[in-house]
Order: sequence, then structure tokens, then C-alpha cells
Amino acid sequence: MINLLNFNQPQLADYFASIGEKPFRAKQLMRWMHHFGVHDFTQMTDIAKSLREKLAVEAEITLPNVQLEQISNDGTRKWLIDVNNKVTDDKYGAANSIETVFIPEDDRGTLCISSQVGCALACTFCSTGAQGFNRNLSVAEIIGQLAIANKSLRGEAGYDLLSANDRIISNVVMMGMGEPLTNYDNVVTAMQIMLDDSAYGLSRRRVTLSTSGIVPAMDKLKEDCPVALAVSLHAPNDALRDVLVPINKKYPIAELMAACNRYLEKAPRDFVTFEYVMLDGINDTVEHAHELLQVIKHVPCKLNLIPFNPFPNSGYQTSKASHIRVFRDILMQAGYIVTVRKTRGDDIDAACGQLAGKVLDKTKRTVKIEAIA
Repeated sequence: MINLLNFNQPQLADYFASIGEKPFRAKQLMRWMHHFGVHDFTQMTDIAKSLREKLAVEAEITLPNVQLEQISNDGTRKWLIDVNNKVTDDKYGAANSIETVFIPEDDRGTLCISSQVGCALACTFCSTGAQGFNRNLSVAEIIGQLAIANKSLRGEAGYDLLSANDRIISNVVMMGMGEPLTNYDNVVTAMQIMLDDSAYGLSRRRVTLSTSGIVPAMDKLKEDCPVALAVSLHAPNDALRDVLVPINKKYPIAELMAACNRYLEKAPRDFVTFEYVMLDGINDTVEHAHELLQVIKHVPCKLNLIPFNPFPNSGYQTSKASHIRVFRDILMQAGYIVTVRKTRGDDIDAACGQLAGKVLDKTKRTVKIEAIA
């Protein structure tokens, strides 16, 4: 059966045309599925009964299953979501699963969404990358994370789902498991649904895509669906970034900075956010800070310094708080807006860089690591 959650509004209009229905049905169904969170065709009261019966036979609206929901001491929530598709592997002992995190703050509620089961880019400081890569998520599995979190949070708050007036999730960041731009088509379609006024109606300024720097896809995104952009930089020179973020060997820093400037031509914000994980003795010295200033000097940007969140066998330690302060102050004295990300949800392994889920690793990266060890 066709899962209608895989379609944005134009695609849904094409689907209805293919079954002999008027295109306006797409807008109606988008509102029921996403705006109101209703997935039972029988409850869609402004759609003709004959069409509802046809849809019940030919299509479905199916979310992935939640395996576990955890709540941190600081209010952060994490959902472990099954995307198994009936694949099993005794070695790993569990189905494929991804993780989605909600971070409540005084002025916003941010949902961190995954785009892949694992990640193929192998950034050395990231627990997702250490688990290897299995597959891309479908549109339904990506937008389904927003639907699951929205229903859970609104239901707990006692909000009427059919009113859809009280927004709890105000921001979405594509910063969970995976590199969004290597699952380009599905990620863009999911973001188009997030932005659609008949669905979630989020502003382009409030949807952020984080990338390690897939330059051709950044240029394409600028034309297809320009949202706020965050770039995982993490090093001020190619030699170090080649180690920390191996995709740098294909798209080095100079090419990445040029792509950032091109992206800003159509971006909803007039700056790029550079993310920089702080690794003790690796990339956090005074010299590194001054080198970073030279790298970013021609790109309008803000910087987000991220204290490293340890995970087993990473080989890295978190930078000392005093080193982070000195690093931050050097950047701020040069006129940049710099934030130090507050670690949230680390007691439930929901902090930045800690998301791992359960990955049936097709890249066999974990096998290779075990062999080396």
C-alpha cells in the first residue's frame, strides 16, 4: 500500500489525479494528516465517503513505531523509533532504530530529527558515525518523527489535536542521526511538508539543516528549499578537518566557505552558523582560534561552540571549561556572535553527538574497528 506520508502537497495532488480525483483533495488531506494529526480516513469528515473508502483500500497513513520514550532531568525528551522494516540481525540483537530529541527552552521548543539509520561520513567524534550506516530514511520516517513528537507533547499538555493552535514544537533542526544532504530528495520533501501552511506551517528561519559540507548538494538546496543552514566545521585547517570530518578530503574548507557564501544568496537568514565541537588538546588552543578567524573572515556567520559529549571508545575528551572560555573570547573580541551550547539531555544520551540508536551496519565499520582493536 502507498503510505501518503511520503508525499508533499504537489506529489499528493499528482496521486489524486492518478486515481481520478480533483487536486484540491491534496490540501484537504495534508491538513488532516499533518495539521490535525488525524490518520484515520473515517474521521476526515469533509472528504466524500466514497473517496475515504477508496483510500482505505489503496493507501495508508502509517507512522513508525516508538520503542521507548525517555525524559531527562532537564526536560529534554528522546524517542527511540523503530525503522526495522522486518530486518533482523542476531549480532546486534535488535531492530534498526533511530533517535529523535525534543529540547524545551523558555522561548522555543526545538525538535532534532534524524535523516538516516546511522551515517556513512564517519566523523570521528560522533557516536552515530561510529555505528556505521544502514540506509536512508523515507519521507514518512522523517516527517513521522515530527508527527510522533507533536502528538506526544500536545497530548501530554492536554491540547485538543483538532485545534492545532498551541504550538509546542516551534523549531526543527535536521541534526540527528545521519548526513541530511546524502538523503537529499527525502529530506527536502520532508522539509517542504514542514513548511507547508496546510501541514506544520513552520518558517524557513525556524527549520535548520546541518551538513558536514556536501558542496554540490548545498548548491542544489539553495535553489530547491533554502532553509537556515548550519555547517559542521570543527577544525580550522584541512589537515585536522581531514581527520575529524573525512568528507573534507573531497570538499576542503576553501570550497566549503565558497559554497556557504553562494547559499547565503537565497538563505532565509543572512548568516551561516558554524558548529565547532570542542575537543581537549585537539582543536581548542589559542592558535586554533586565531586560525579559525582567518578561515571564516569572508563568510557572514555566527559560531556555536559545542563541548564534546563523550561516548565509549571515542578517544576524545571534552575541552576544559577555561579553554572554551578563552577560545570563545578570542572569537567574540573579533566581533563575532558566539554561543557555547549548553549540554542538554546527556543523562539519557540525547546530547549533541551522542545519538546512536541501533544500526545494522552495512558498512561493517564496527567489525573493522573491532579487528583493529
